[in-house]
Amino acid sequence: MTKVCICGGGSLGHVCAGVLSSQPDVEVNVFTQRPQRWDKTLTITDLEGKNYQGNLHLVSNSPQDVVLGCDIVFLCLPGFAIADTLRAIKPFLDKNTVVGSIVSSSGFFFFAHDILGEQTPLFGFQRTPFIARTKEYGVSANLLGYKPQVAIAVENVTDKDSFRALVEKLWITPTRLLGSHYEVSLSNSNPILHTGRLFSMWHDWNGKAYDHNILFYKEWTDAASQTIIDMDAEFMTLLRHLPVAHGAIPPLLEYYESHDAASLTRKISSIAAFQNIASPMVQTPEGWIPDFQSRYFTEDFPYGLKFIVELMRKNNLPAPTIEKVFEWGMNVQK
Repeated sequence: MTKVCICGGGSLGHVCAGVLSSQPDVEVNVFTQRPQRWDKTLTITDLEGKNYQGNLHLVSNSPQDVVLGCDIVFLCLPGFAIADTLRAIKPFLDKNTVVGSIVSSSGFFFFAHDILGEQTPLFGFQRTPFIARTKEYGVSANLLGYKPQVAIAVENVTDKDSFRALVEKLWITPTRLLGSHYEVSLSNSNPILHTGRLFSMWHDWNGKAYDHNILFYKEWTDAASQTIIDMDAEFMTLLRHLPVAHGAIPPLLEYYESHDAASLTRKISSIAAFQNIASPMVQTPEGWIPDFQSRYFTEDFPYGLKFIVELMRKNNLPAPTIEKVFEWGMNVQK
C-alpha cells in the first residue's frame, strides 16, 4: 500500500487525488483549507468518458492528521502557497517521506531546500501530467488531457529509477528522469512566455480602456515574439552556466518550430487549443483594462521569472531584457 497526501484543492489537486485514489493499492489523504466541502468519493472523467472513481481516506486542514505515515506528500499548489505549506508539513514528515510538486517552475525545489533541508527526498514534474478542471468542488473534476510523457527530477532517493516507475504508475503517465532539479525548476514557458507577452501589451499602457478582452494567444503580436526571443536568448546563456543537459530545455524558437519573430507569431497565434484564451483583464463601465492582480502577474513574475533573475545575478550574467520585464511586472502590482 502506497500512502499519499495531496496538498491543495485546486483542479490539479482534484484530478491527482481522484486518479491516485482510484487505484486499489493506493491510500490518499487530502490537505485542504476547506475539508468540509469534500465528499469521501471523488469522480474524475476524461474526454473519452472514462471515469476514475476513488475513495479518499481522510480530508483535513490539519497537516498532522493527513501527513503522518505517508510515503509521498505531493503539492498541487500555486507558487505563493508553497513555502507556507512546506513549513506546515515539515514537523510531520518521516525521514523517508518523499515530497513532490506538480509544478516545479514556481520555486518548489528552491523553497524545499531552504525549508526542509538539502537532504530531504524530493521530486518534481517538469510539466504537469494532466490538464484539469474542477467540475463540482470536492466531488468531481474533468481530466481534459494527458501528456504522452513527462520528465521528473528526483533528489535524495536511493533507487531513483524504482521511484520513477512508481510515479509513472501513480500518475498513469510515462516518465523519464532528468539529471538536475534545475531542469524542472527553470522554464521558458510561463515565466518567459507569459511575462514577455504581458510586457509587450501593457508596458506603455496609457490607462485607456479597450473595447474587448484581448485574446492572449490568438491576437499575439510580433512585438511579443521579439520580446520573448530576446528573453529566451538571455535565459539560454544562464542554462549554459548550470548543470543542465544540452537540449533539456529547448529554446522557444526550436520548441515552436520557428525561426524569427514573424514565424513565431504565426505559430503561437494559430495553436487551436489556445484560440479562446483571454488576457488577464477586467471589465469596467469604460471598457476592458489590465488586471495587474491576476495570477499571470502574482504568479509568473514573483514565483517564476524571479528565480531566473536571481540566478542571472548570482552568476554575473547580463540580462537586460529579462531585468526590464521583471522590474515592470513587479512594479505594476504595487
